[in-house]
Amino acid sequence: MKKRILYIGNDLRVNSFTVTYISFFSKMLRKEGYKVRTASTKSNKALRLAEMLGLIAHYKNSTDIVLIDTYGALNFYYAYLVAKTCQMLDIEYIPILHGGNLPDRLEHSGKLSRSLFGNARINIAPSKYLYDIFQSYGFKNMEIIPNSIKIDHHPFKERKQFRPKLLWVRRFQKRYNPLMAIKVLRLLKETYPEASLCMVGPEKDGSMATCKKLAKKYDLDVRFTGKLKKKHWAQLAASYDFFINTTSIDNTPISVIEAMSLGLPVISTDVGGMPQLIEHGHDGLLVPGDDEKAMVNAIRELLVDQNKAREMARHGHQKVELFDWDLVKEKWNRILDS
Repeated sequence: MKKRILYIGNDLRVNSFTVTYISFFSKMLRKEGYKVRTASTKSNKALRLAEMLGLIAHYKNSTDIVLIDTYGALNFYYAYLVAKTCQMLDIEYIPILHGGNLPDRLEHSGKLSRSLFGNARINIAPSKYLYDIFQSYGFKNMEIIPNSIKIDHHPFKERKQFRPKLLWVRRFQKRYNPLMAIKVLRLLKETYPEASLCMVGPEKDGSMATCKKLAKKYDLDVRFTGKLKKKHWAQLAASYDFFINTTSIDNTPISVIEAMSLGLPVISTDVGGMPQLIEHGHDGLLVPGDDEKAMVNAIRELLVDQNKAREMARHGHQKVELFDWDLVKEKWNRILDS
């Protein structure tokens, strides 16, 4: 009999700043035959926490395991309180590690981290990057299961010609450094006047307004779409030829994995888990964080050597085939059914 799962995360499908992993993953688990309840859809932080903790208490006798989406910012405290509730009610729980800033949390919130992660049945890291860091802090109850996508939802496009058309997909927040994308376009336009940029994602902290102001100041061809559903930005990607990831902190972002599946050569900053996701020069290019000149040079390199860009796109697609749910689900089935 399949396990009965309570999945705790921010399932804010309508009002969220980004589409969270819980929406995709809970649907996939149900298709595997698991009975899955999720929380929470509440926008208000206090109501969200109350619903999360209330559901654990209410369904304690009909829940076999609790999955906890775990990030490093405010969500860390939600995850900690959920874990403490599970401990008090003697329910097994599994944190799913998402945040690129979780290493800072391990460093600065050691006692809470030991309680949350040390008492978990197992901690799921989506990359060797987080796995190794958690191991270095003494957590041995670790397993690597990558973030997954449905490859057939992100079909590969073979590009015969690469143009200076850039795509950026992320939340407009300082930690993801969207302003760097504008600076990259400005420099690229010096060599390629027709260069353009599309930025997909919702506003978070005023960064979009800053980007719009700078784009207007320098008369740059930038399209701001706001938040899009995955299928819509995947369709939009067919009109662009390079994916740039400018973040200053990261793990293994789904948006980059999806871009590789779509056949977009990826040029990314080399922060966090990116060097574990991208093999520089083989299936993508890595540049130092906050170095727009290096990113522009990388884009120019691929525009000049289009065969290299084409091969890189193929290699990227081949790599992320390993992230397809039909493969990843076997690891989850083994963990959950054991």
